[in-house]
Amino acid sequence: MTKEQYNRWTAPLRRRPRAVAAMKGINRALTALCYGMYPLLLAWLFVQEDGRFWRCLFVPAISFAAVSVFRKLYNAPRPYELGYDSLLKKKRTGCSFPSRHVFSAAMIAVTYWYVLPAFAPAMLAVTGLLAVIRVAGGVHFIRDVAAGAAFAAAAGVLGYCLVP
Repeated sequence: MTKEQYNRWTAPLRRRPRAVAAMKGINRALTALCYGMYPLLLAWLFVQEDGRFWRCLFVPAISFAAVSVFRKLYNAPRPYELGYDSLLKKKRTGCSFPSRHVFSAAMIAVTYWYVLPAFAPAMLAVTGLLAVIRVAGGVHFIRDVAAGAAFAAAAGVLGYCLVP
């Protein structure tokens, strides 16, 4: 995605300050929703004395730590560091690849798929919308959000399906 493409795609939003404000609010709300749903799932598993509790605690935690270390070492610049006029203004620099917001949302969706599959489609929809907002907001490139989702899928398959 070039700066020109980004500006063309986001031009309709730029003409509507309320739309940009709504996007910021939705970004915060979806992030809070994802980060709220995960402890609820863990609490439910704990109360139910479900043996999957520890796996659902450690697979996302270890995966999150691995993604955090990787992105710190890779340290890719964010779009606004490269001159993109981002809609979501951030002060943070670097660590753009992969998107940890999208990774976390996707990892939580995968964890729901493992425990309560009926909730997974809704969580995946939230993840997709969050990914679109992170790119449209100019906080991440498409590759960043795609990699975040792919890492979560791989961690989920490895942690929930392949490791006994």
